[in-house]
Amino acid sequence: MDTSAIAFVALIAFPLLAGCGGEPPPATTAPATDAIHLDTKTMKRIGTVSERYQSYNVEMVEVVGGKFWKPYRLMDSTGADTADGMAALTMGDERMFRKMEPINLADQRLVRLAQGLAPAYVRVSGTWANATYFQDDDQPARVVPKGYVNVLTRAQWKGVVDFIQATNGALVTSFAVSNGVRDAKGLWTPVNAAKLVAYTKSLGGSVAAAELFNEPNIPGAGGELRADYDVAAYARDEQAFRAWAKKEVPDMLVAGPGAIGEGLEGVSFEELGQGTAFFTTESMLSAEPRPDFDVYSYHFYGAASARAMKSGPFSIQPANALRPAWLTRTDQVADLNTALRDKYQPGKPIWLTETAEAAAGGDPFAVTYLDCFRYLYQLGSLARKGVQVVMHNTLAASEYSLIDQDTHLPKPNYWAAYLWAQLMGTEVYDAGTGKPGTYLFAHNTKGQGGGITVLVINTNDSAAPVHLPAKAQRYTLTSTGLDGTTVLLNGAELKLTTTDELPPLQGQAVEAGALELPAHSISFLTFATTGAAEPKP
Repeated sequence: MDTSAIAFVALIAFPLLAGCGGEPPPATTAPATDAIHLDTKTMKRIGTVSERYQSYNVEMVEVVGGKFWKPYRLMDSTGADTADGMAALTMGDERMFRKMEPINLADQRLVRLAQGLAPAYVRVSGTWANATYFQDDDQPARVVPKGYVNVLTRAQWKGVVDFIQATNGALVTSFAVSNGVRDAKGLWTPVNAAKLVAYTKSLGGSVAAAELFNEPNIPGAGGELRADYDVAAYARDEQAFRAWAKKEVPDMLVAGPGAIGEGLEGVSFEELGQGTAFFTTESMLSAEPRPDFDVYSYHFYGAASARAMKSGPFSIQPANALRPAWLTRTDQVADLNTALRDKYQPGKPIWLTETAEAAAGGDPFAVTYLDCFRYLYQLGSLARKGVQVVMHNTLAASEYSLIDQDTHLPKPNYWAAYLWAQLMGTEVYDAGTGKPGTYLFAHNTKGQGGGITVLVINTNDSAAPVHLPAKAQRYTLTSTGLDGTTVLLNGAELKLTTTDELPPLQGQAVEAGALELPAHSISFLTFATTGAAEPKP
């Protein structure tokens, strides 16, 4: 996505999980005496994740400039305000978008903030990439050639490569699949992709991984692709793509299918319509010739934003954003895709290559402390489920971004991401199940041999009593309120220095024994040694 959310949000017409729309949440007050007992010595190591587990997207539309989701503060109304709002959005309602100039990826504040999340995969893709022509010369962008929708210049792509090299990133992308790259029989050819890869190499860069195109189960979303495109055509394209990639770019991982929109309870793809073709993931994976990937990839959004709808079962209201039914939607979709991976691509690593709070740019509360709970729950839970990489959409565009689009200042989710990047290593441990409203996750402590960090997410409106097995360093995030945009670390505001440097993270020493973690808090507890048990063979 995310502009393919224009098609994806058609899903909202169908029932989803009951209880996440507008009804009041149940009480979330845990019994004060029911302490959570942590025991790092009995936590078994259950897996590992990539060193670039926490990653992010920079949309192709940001790189080339174009229409993207208009900030709510600039909107008088949305397509969701009227009965025909969904249809208006599908047609590209101008109320939804604003014209963006190409992002300045050399901005030093942006670079420093990205360095704080390193190492990471940087995925430059999205719907616009599906029909973007790479102009392989040093001239300003010319008229878009027939069969494409957008033009990417060398200067713009050099900015991407320079940014990735400056931030210890690794490039993930996708390629044009529109009519401009197709031969007389309608088959995909590398005429555009080969030029982009060659130019990347000439700059000293490389493509770590690529999906053929963004969200192929909604093939019409990118424009300039024939209307009769079907799963058989997709399978032939994937075969041609893999043959080219393995011959010409052997170090590039082929990822796929990168589909969106399945796995949430109550959604039926057979009933989807509105003139847009939707393919099930299984139909693409089982098509002949069978696709063959190095990495199984998928996309996930748990809701459509208020731009698309203001209420209903596929919206998420702030009052319900701490409910288990909302937080665990990511688990449902991961389970579906893990099962499909096991059936059709057994043994392949699984990556979530695009995700955020809500499709269509995110809800207004995505810019607040409230969304930090979903963000960190998703990272913790998917690591425990075996997902190797999670790529957040976006780094710096629209409400769901980690960094403000206009000021390049950190949003609350950035600080959550920063603590994860600094503290959570690649080894995943079973931390236990916690208590109602309190979630536990554990990894080895990054850069500290033998250490372990336990992440405790307390969504309750009362303190969470915890019993520590040993002394630890505590890093507790809170805010002035769930709707706050200020994040406090152990009571002190997290902010950049006057010279735009990231602040050092200072833990608070706590002794073994009883500890109370505040209501609506997120705590990272680092223990110097674990003695954790290895999994049984």
